[in-house]
Amino acid sequence: MSNRAHFYSEAPVFHGLERPENGIIVGYAAIIDKLVLNVPIHKPVALICDKNKSFVNEDWQVFQPSYLPEDHGNLSKIEALYKHLVFSLKYEGVNLAVFSALTRYFSEEDLYELIDIEPTGRYSRRIWFLLEWIMEKKIPGKEALTKKSYVHAIDENLQFAVNGIKSKRHLVINNLPGTPYFCPLIRRTAKLEFSQADIEEKKTEYLKGLRKDIIQRASAFLLLKDSKASFSIEGESPRSKRAARWGKAIGQAGTKDLSEDELVRLQQVVIENSRFVEMGFRKKGGFIGEHDRTTGEPIPDHISAKPEDLTKLIKGLLATNQLLLKNDFAAVMAAAKISFGFVFIHPFVDGNGRIHRYIIHHLLAKKKFSQQGVIFPVSASILDHIEDYRNVLEDYSHPLLDHIEWEQTSDNNVQVMNETLDFYRFFDITKQTEFLYDCVNDTIDNIIPQEIQYLTAYDTFKRWLDDEYEMPDKIVALLVRFLEQNDGKLSKRAQEKEFSILKPREVLEIEEKFTKVFNAD
Repeated sequence: MSNRAHFYSEAPVFHGLERPENGIIVGYAAIIDKLVLNVPIHKPVALICDKNKSFVNEDWQVFQPSYLPEDHGNLSKIEALYKHLVFSLKYEGVNLAVFSALTRYFSEEDLYELIDIEPTGRYSRRIWFLLEWIMEKKIPGKEALTKKSYVHAIDENLQFAVNGIKSKRHLVINNLPGTPYFCPLIRRTAKLEFSQADIEEKKTEYLKGLRKDIIQRASAFLLLKDSKASFSIEGESPRSKRAARWGKAIGQAGTKDLSEDELVRLQQVVIENSRFVEMGFRKKGGFIGEHDRTTGEPIPDHISAKPEDLTKLIKGLLATNQLLLKNDFAAVMAAAKISFGFVFIHPFVDGNGRIHRYIIHHLLAKKKFSQQGVIFPVSASILDHIEDYRNVLEDYSHPLLDHIEWEQTSDNNVQVMNETLDFYRFFDITKQTEFLYDCVNDTIDNIIPQEIQYLTAYDTFKRWLDDEYEMPDKIVALLVRFLEQNDGKLSKRAQEKEFSILKPREVLEIEEKFTKVFNAD
């Protein structure tokens, strides 16, 4: 390899990642590294191996030597960049953050040179389209094309896309699943392929044969459970009235369109006492984390979008939401893109997490994913997998901390000093989507069936008590609660007080029946 190569990197440790094999780093990661773009390193990092090996894991995508893009001193910097972008579009998909950074790094003359290398080529047209789509303006001197077949902006073998509309200027079908101010992308992984097919089959089967009243009762209970879980995730223990109020809001998910006013309304439902919270969209910076106990200095785990970027980002998010609703885009993927995108932007001072989880319910309902009025208790599943939830949030947030310049304010907040818009509109959301599929699967396989099984057992036990003892519903509920709290046994205190009317023989009979009904396979 020539010492005058432009973008190749042979560093044994690349941005904290130890190379799994000897070889050369190429593609988006090499471009980011060599141009010192303020963009998180693209993962998995593309590596051309010295041996005939190829594999992919979370951090690395290893290719055989024959995949090495041309990059040597005989090429200009722009020509070498083109070779790496073509490689990336072929094998890594679209990285909008990198393309956006290139629009700021290079002059319009340089960009014209880049897209004029193979002016009618399929990859050149895709590069051209992406640059102009991001800039929202034309590159001077570049004329519209004719007499070529259309190509897709997103390769659907690599990333998930929408149906798309034709851009006659570029002869490119714009199938980007978003807008210039909000377009997270999802890689087509084996896990997502399986999850999507598996859930589509399950969601039409799992409630078949169940009585409607059982489903409605299970849904009502799970709604309250989900509301309480959503508060618990935030480290709060709300009064039942507050949880019920938020549960009612979740129950209405999908009935109203998302809008700026609707998001503000939801915040007002979440925040019962607004005396100490600045309501509405933030006017100041924001972060999630701790404060140094001695100095009060912020210790961020996540830094929110700049307040001056919120208008563009929220309008972009809402426009993308409408785009996904109009397209045949999988419900869980749409829910992941909009909900996690919202929580990463963090537009409010407080209430973002619960609204983020509301949006999941909203998209599932709008996309007709939920069956027979059952609200998926996603928050309950998230609470059961709270460490995984934190990990997928941090997987996005922590790498950004190295790219955000901030200063401490007088009130111990953060003020972001550099441009960060791209971090909240263009990012990879694959891990978060996989996590949400896991939660929806857990809901279908475990949470809803367990609740329905419980209610079925409760009804069986209640009918038996009614036949044997003519016991009123209120007393049945009290008896079941006592038995549940004491491993199927009625405590001595309960036998002496609330159920003193029962004879020892009857108590034993009730305990045996409870165990048989509720522990049945």
